[in-house]
Amino acid sequence: MTTENKPSPMPIDVVSDVVCPWCFIGKKRLEAAIALKPGIPVEVRWRPYFLNDWIPREGISREQYLTTKFGSVDRYSGIAQRVAAACQEEGLTYALDKIARQPNTTDCHRLITWAQNFGNAAKMKQKLMELYFTQGADLTDREVLVRAAADCGMDETFVRKLLESETDVERISEEVQAAKQAGIDGVPCFIIGGVLAVSGAQAPEYLASAIERAAEEYHKRARADATAASARPY
Repeated sequence: MTTENKPSPMPIDVVSDVVCPWCFIGKKRLEAAIALKPGIPVEVRWRPYFLNDWIPREGISREQYLTTKFGSVDRYSGIAQRVAAACQEEGLTYALDKIARQPNTTDCHRLITWAQNFGNAAKMKQKLMELYFTQGADLTDREVLVRAAADCGMDETFVRKLLESETDVERISEEVQAAKQAGIDGVPCFIIGGVLAVSGAQAPEYLASAIERAAEEYHKRARADATAASARPY
């Protein structure tokens, strides 16, 4: 097959948040699903979402967060243990006792957006989630974010200046609002080829099947568009 005949990568838009444990799991399962369908080229695009849009930019203590959202720290304990077990099944670590701060994730989403320019958005996403869930890092600490960016191949000085500004804050907010207006009220949400949406951290096999079904429709539409374009008079 020549390069000209190869299908263009099908986009998979992943709407998620870095402090959502099921998004942590969902990323791993999506990667496994993509590996199950090596013949279908895809382009994963990370889209922002605020799991907790009420948290201020400076963040709050984990205790205050759990008390506000669940009523008490103990009330969340049972839920957390089930999620931690699901993480472990995927080879991920959810270190509950290490997390001391609940961040607002605007700056995290800004970093992921900027990392797309360097081809490292997925790496940036993974790094931030591992910092939060596995190491209990404070994602409201700007230097933590700067070091994470550097680990993903970004320039520390440049990133620090961007974080000190309001660059892309409005853009992130608008994207999150657009997702909610589109009816997305839970994450992760996988929008595959613009033709199929899958909600939740589904099993790799389920996601792989969805990718296959979406690819058929996506490329059918692409062929139809190409045919219509070639038929237009110039």
